[in-house]
Amino acid sequence: MNAVLGRRNPVAKVAAALVFSVALITTLDPVPPAVAIAIELAVVPLFGVRYGTLVRRAWPLLFSALGVALTLVLFAAERDGTTLATVGPIVVTTGVLATALGLALRVVAIALPGVLVFASTDPTDLADALMQNARAPHRFAIGTLAAFRLVPLLGQEWQLLRLARRARGVDAGRNPLAALRLFASTAFALLVGAIRRGTRLAVAMDARGFDARTPRTYARTQHFRTADAVLILAAAGLALLALAAGRLL
Repeated sequence: MNAVLGRRNPVAKVAAALVFSVALITTLDPVPPAVAIAIELAVVPLFGVRYGTLVRRAWPLLFSALGVALTLVLFAAERDGTTLATVGPIVVTTGVLATALGLALRVVAIALPGVLVFASTDPTDLADALMQNARAPHRFAIGTLAAFRLVPLLGQEWQLLRLARRARGVDAGRNPLAALRLFASTAFALLVGAIRRGTRLAVAMDARGFDARTPRTYARTQHFRTADAVLILAAAGLALLALAAGRLL
């Protein structure tokens, strides 16, 4: 990667994302996560990731944040503040909206650094860095590599399952309940297939000696440089800046 942050050590990028994200867990104020999201979007080009690619990878995250906000608005126990609207038994207040907005923004702000890191990191480099720099067990690091390699297959299998069911005449049509049942059954079939593949892969890796206790060599050496430590410190400083913005505002 030619990007400034994209070519940093994978362990440093993961550590920086964790430091930045964990700091946001300490507050429910919507201002710090909003500032954090602005910072994260500003550094996207430095990771060598296009904004279109980021949107394609992070759209489930946006739906999750929307779901969190909607759930809180509908089922919040405490509804303080000024009443804005009343729809049947649901009372929408300024307090509920502020809390829902804070939680939704926090979900995005906490998860987005991870999306950026893994979108800009080669899985093999990550596994090598985990073993060389973080001293992670070989079984864990190689399992992580295998998981990253298999994740893209889930999307392909989802499409195959949909096409196979459509070929058999299983279609929800315009019925939303039937569509929901079809989605749930397809997701369950995908989960079962993923578990089976993971089990077979684990047995095959053990048979090939991936869990051996003998010392290993590495084809590519991962160096942890001063710039990598600076990245972690910068992430901590930016997290403190976002929290300070919440205090000031």
